[in-house]
Amino acid sequence: MQPLLIIRSERGQMSAIERRIADFILDNAHLLRDYSSQQLANALGISQSSVVKFSQKLGFKGYPDLKYSIGEAIARNGDADVPAATDAGDHRQAALARGLWQAKSRAEEETRLLNPPEQVEAVAAMLRDAGKVFVVGIGEDSVMARAFAIRLSLLGFLAIHHFDPVLVPAEVATSKPDDVLLLFSERGQAATLCQLARLFRARGGKVVSVTRHTANPLRAHADLSLLVSAHDEASHVEPLLYQAALQQLLDVVFLLLCGDESRRRQLADYHEHVRSLLDA
Repeated sequence: MQPLLIIRSERGQMSAIERRIADFILDNAHLLRDYSSQQLANALGISQSSVVKFSQKLGFKGYPDLKYSIGEAIARNGDADVPAATDAGDHRQAALARGLWQAKSRAEEETRLLNPPEQVEAVAAMLRDAGKVFVVGIGEDSVMARAFAIRLSLLGFLAIHHFDPVLVPAEVATSKPDDVLLLFSERGQAATLCQLARLFRARGGKVVSVTRHTANPLRAHADLSLLVSAHDEASHVEPLLYQAALQQLLDVVFLLLCGDESRRRQLADYHEHVRSLLDA
């Protein structure tokens, strides 16, 4: 794993002192080789033990191990983990496009690291074995939820999308133990969705939450979770990164579900039917 990606993905769950260390390392990764743990501590006005504990919490033996790993990653990737400076002559639009693409790539990689292959496969297997799949999201999450429900339907799954969670309990009352409830909530704080999860699990159904990787109530009520990491100082950019990383994650789940030949054939038949209608 890239050490800087680990730091970025874990930053949201760090203490205030840990975030200060993380931000310094992320901003000065290419200079870190010149800092001892004591010098880093002095620069931040913290104790040397805080730097050591920070390194160990991330899974490294100590600060020298963390520093070596970061230096090795930068050398291997040509400073790919460090934000690239914009060439003076670049057209503004080209610079924006390149910066956005790099930010999306980082968010996608962080998200991939947060979701081990066995966890993503477990979600796909749960959907694969489901009798019905109820898909619910609120606000912007509803857009992603609806799109994924449609893709499930095209593969032959009985997927039911609800844009209003208030109306879902009546539908849930008819659910069976082999049904799955897929809940989309970026922050995972919606009390209505938590209540739905409790109700669904009480009837024996399985719940999958799709949220940010930070600790949140909805994750606590889910059997399985898909986690998204997307961070940016600009409030208008961060939603773009979240949606891009989430879309990539859902696409992987979709491809796993396409492993069934009969479902691929059904999807191909649908696309052929649509083409025939457009060509008519």
